[in-house]
This record gives sequence, structure tokens and C-alpha cells, in this order.
Amino acid sequence: MKPRRKLDERYLARQRWARAGWIYGAMLALGVFFIGPFYVAFLGSLKDNPLEWPFRTTFAQVLPKNWVAAWKLGQQGAGNPWLGGFAPGANIPFEVSYFVPEGTEPTPPTVTVPERRAGAGLGAIFDEVQASRYAQVSPVEEVSRRPARIGDEAGQVVTYRFTISYPRSDPALDLPTAARLPLDVEAPRGQIFLTATLDPNRLERRGRVASWDSAAPGFFGYTFKNYVRVFREARDPNTGSSFFLRWTVNSFFVSLMAVLINLIFASLAGYALARMYLPGKGLLFALIILLMAVPQQAMFISNYLVLRDLSLLGSLWGMIVWIGIDMAKVFLMKQFFESIPREIEEAALIDGANPIATFFRIILPMATPALGALTIMTFQGIWNEFFKAAVVLSGQQGSYTLPLGLSFFRSAYGAAGDWGLMLASAFLSMIPIVILFVVFQRYFVEGVSTSALKG
Repeated sequence: MKPRRKLDERYLARQRWARAGWIYGAMLALGVFFIGPFYVAFLGSLKDNPLEWPFRTTFAQVLPKNWVAAWKLGQQGAGNPWLGGFAPGANIPFEVSYFVPEGTEPTPPTVTVPERRAGAGLGAIFDEVQASRYAQVSPVEEVSRRPARIGDEAGQVVTYRFTISYPRSDPALDLPTAARLPLDVEAPRGQIFLTATLDPNRLERRGRVASWDSAAPGFFGYTFKNYVRVFREARDPNTGSSFFLRWTVNSFFVSLMAVLINLIFASLAGYALARMYLPGKGLLFALIILLMAVPQQAMFISNYLVLRDLSLLGSLWGMIVWIGIDMAKVFLMKQFFESIPREIEEAALIDGANPIATFFRIILPMATPALGALTIMTFQGIWNEFFKAAVVLSGQQGSYTLPLGLSFFRSAYGAAGDWGLMLASAFLSMIPIVILFVVFQRYFVEGVSTSALKG
């Protein structure tokens, strides 16, 4: 009997491990399926050309050698290793290497610092300091040669060096600092570009011209270029302040006010409907269910007219007034309070606590899971709200929330095909929601008893 029992135990153990393997394998597959598109989109937000095909996961912005080079060049250009620039007194050494086929005489490339606008959309309407007006490029000199072979073709790798400087003719002069140092290096015919101090952003004219948006970008200016552009280029033409930063503050203000209002009033209303005797309480609850079934679009004209008469159109307070109390949140809190045993309130009443003290000191701390769920659902819903924001804030760019701002980016940069900036702005707008979910996710799985024990 003992060998048979051991065999059964082993069989059952293998079954348990197989079941666990299938479950974790399915969860891993679902995670890859859902996270994969976000991962690809994030990589696209770092690229100079997010639409490149075939799609590569290894490119210039993710190579550590370029991180180090961008840091050093930013330090040499403006003393700012993070965002770079081109300041008076800068002295930037730069090297490029070419493959020269056998039988071809190496010829130094042509180096120019072009006058180039920051980008498409809003970035094209602002005047900026052009590094080309102050930059001086030293003569290109050959540094080294070594034999090499590309495929079946023999030849040599020739490395050239030049220096870009920003001379300070008079220390008393207040010379401007350029945010970027554009650079173009054109190779003679027959020579093939290989490497440089910093990998170029583009190879143009069939690879003959290596082009850099900035030869002194700094770490963030090179690796997270599109993210930096979101704040630098998208600015108010009148004040010069960052549109994206203002939209983020507006979204936080509206979302936090909506969370505060719903936490206070939805919990009070839910507790009253769940525990207190009110004449017509059943009819009132039926009316709440009915309002939940009515689409918001069916009432937006009446709400719009009310906000117009109150002079709240174009104002963030108009958004807050329209959001008001969400009936679904009242329903959520009522159902949760009904799940709390009445014996807890009766015990508090015997101990001398009045209804207000019972609610705030005993019932509300036990409602932590429901309040956490209410917080994250309200914040996420308002943070991503587009329809109401489009009705109330239309035409007031300074009062936009992030969803409206992203739509504005799409119209401003989409026509030019500048998808990198749009992807970067979308990921920045997603960060608060991810942080909020990480902070409040445990409240979705906590039970009432656990919360009561903690209290």
C-alpha cells in the first residue's frame, strides 16, 4: 500500500505543478500581449523615425555608448550634461569615420552648422538662437587609417577630427546660448559613413550626409529628445510658457477636485441611503439608477446652457460644476456600506457614539477599499475625459486639459508626420494614472474584515 500511496502523491504533485505552470504561462502570455504594444510605442517615442520599417528594438537612443557621448558633448557645449546646448566659450571636439574602398583616395568631408528650426507644429513659429551665427568649425584633419573589409570589398577606415567652437570675442559681451547645435557632415562620393563620436539622427542623400539635430545634446536631449521637445516647443505664443505643463496642472486640478467632491458627497449619500431612514428613499434610489442609465450626451445641451448662463464656459470651474456628483459612485458606496454588519454600528451606539462619530471614526475607516476604488476610478475617468472638456473648454488653449491638449498636438504635428512628439506626450500623460494605480491597487483586494482589523 505504501508504494501505491507514494505514487498517488507524486502524481497529484505533478498535476499541481502542471496546473500552476499553465496558469502562470497564460498570465505571462496575457501580460506580453497587453504590455507589448505599450513597449513598442515607448520605443517609438524615443526614435527619430517611429514609423521605420522593419521596426528595430536596438537603435541609437538606447545604446549606452551614445548616452556617455551625449553627456560629455552636453558638458562641453554648455556645461549642461543633461540638456546640452551651445554657450559662449564652448569647444567641442568631434570625430567621424568612413570606409574608403581600395583604390579611392580619402578626402575629408564637408562640415557645416546649418540654420535649422526646432521642428514642426508650434516649434516652427518661435524665434530661437541659431548656433550657425556663432559657431566656428576648425579645418577637418585626418586622425588615423586602418585596413578594413566590408563584405567582399577591401579598403580602409579613415577617421577625421574637427572642432566646433563658440568664441568669446569680448568677455563683457552678453552673448546668447543656443539650445541646439545642428550639424551636417557630407562625405565625398565613394566613402561610406561608419561611426562618429555620437550616432547621427539621420543619414540623408543615400547616406552621404550624416545629420545631427544637435551635436551637443546632453543625455536627455539625445535619448529623450521627443520628451524634451514636448515642453520646449509646445509653448504659448503670447507668454512663452509651456502648454503641456499648464495642461498637466489643469488636469490635476480638475481631477483632484472631482475626487475630493465624490469622496465627500458620494460616501455621505451612500451611507444615508444604506443605513438611515428617509421618506421616499426607495424612490430616490430608483431615480439614481435611472440617471445612471441616461447617456451623458443626451443632457449635454441643457448642461451647456446652464454653464453658459453661469459664465463658466472656458473655465476649469465649469468642468468641475458639470462633473458634480457621479451617481455611479453613490451606488458603489451604498452597496459597500450595506455589506458592513449592522452589529458594528450597534456596538458603537451602545458605547455612546452618535451617528456622525460612528460614520467618521468607525464606518469610514472600514470603507478604505471602496474609497480607494472610488478614488482611482474617479481620477482616471476625469483625467481621460474628452467630451465634457471639448464642450466646456473649446477654443481656450490655456485652459485645456491633457486629452484636449493631445488632440491639439495631433492636429498641429500630425500633418507633418511628427509622431515621435505625439507618442512622447501620450506616455507623459499616462504616468500619473500608472502611479495612482500602483498606490491604490491593494485596496481592490482588501476585504472589510482586513480593513477593520487594521483600524
